Amino acid sequence: SRMTGSQTAAPDERNRRVLVYLNGELVPRDEAKVSIFDGGFVVGDGVWEGLRLHQRSLLFLDQHLDRLYWGARAIALDIGLDREQLTREIWRTLAANDMTHGAHLRVMVTRGVKSAPNQDPRNALGPATLVIVAEHKLPHPALQQRGLALATVAQRCTPKEMFDMRLNSHSRLNLIGALLQAIDLGADEALMLDPHGYVSSCNATNFFCVRNGTVLTSCGNYCFHGVTRANVIRLCLEHGVPIELRDFTPEEVHSADEAFVTGTFGGITPVRALDGRQLRQALPGPITQRLRTLYEQLKDLYAEAAT
Repeated sequence: SRMTGSQTAAPDERNRRVLVYLNGELVPRDEAKVSIFDGGFVVGDGVWEGLRLHQRSLLFLDQHLDRLYWGARAIALDIGLDREQLTREIWRTLAANDMTHGAHLRVMVTRGVKSAPNQDPRNALGPATLVIVAEHKLPHPALQQRGLALATVAQRCTPKEMFDMRLNSHSRLNLIGALLQAIDLGADEALMLDPHGYVSSCNATNFFCVRNGTVLTSCGNYCFHGVTRANVIRLCLEHGVPIELRDFTPEEVHSADEAFVTGTFGGITPVRALDGRQLRQALPGPITQRLRTLYEQLKDLYAEAAT
């Protein structure tokens, strides 16, 4: 299959048979339906979280739940379960699908059914809609050799006073618009700038580049507060990999030696080209490879400690 970016998974037939968690019930994939009056469908009113199952462990679960419950509070949305209850339901979904490793999950919470299709959250009739989709999913293995091509797009990342990029919201139109621009430019994913013209993030992942042995990433004011991003920054600091969180321009990326993106699903994915220019290093570059190795070790250590 043609690869289409950092979210591209290796195909897995088992996913046709998965059971989906829908408001406490486990239902076949084709029967997992929500109302057309659901706030998530009507106005994208909801938050979600991506999780990875690795060696019988949900990686960095506390950080992911922190972000989910913070996002729900930020939009005055009652998930209806506390963290322990939600964690039990996630494990129940994994057990029902006989999953122990190599699964990717999306936990989605919306405002629920409303009295009419409009945006006022006070018109929600009752409890939130809670969905857990767990799939057998590993990143496409060829991505590590092929890498991603990125294109700088016109669509900007926004500060928290506008459309808060830290919220994993169901409203993704600004990011979809950015991706559509990148696809039109022949790229896999969009590189988005902040309002001042500095590099911020990609449309679905966080962005890093390497210049003269130093890793660069944005200050973090206008990008996803990625769990993987935070882990990579921590790994750099702990293992003596020089890193700077600062403003930098697309021109600085054009002259970079290496670049990579981070996300819960793909981990660390190398970038081969930006705006039609091949980056200098063959893939994966030495620092990208070193961080990948450290990240894989971190996942294994986390899983050992958790189980």
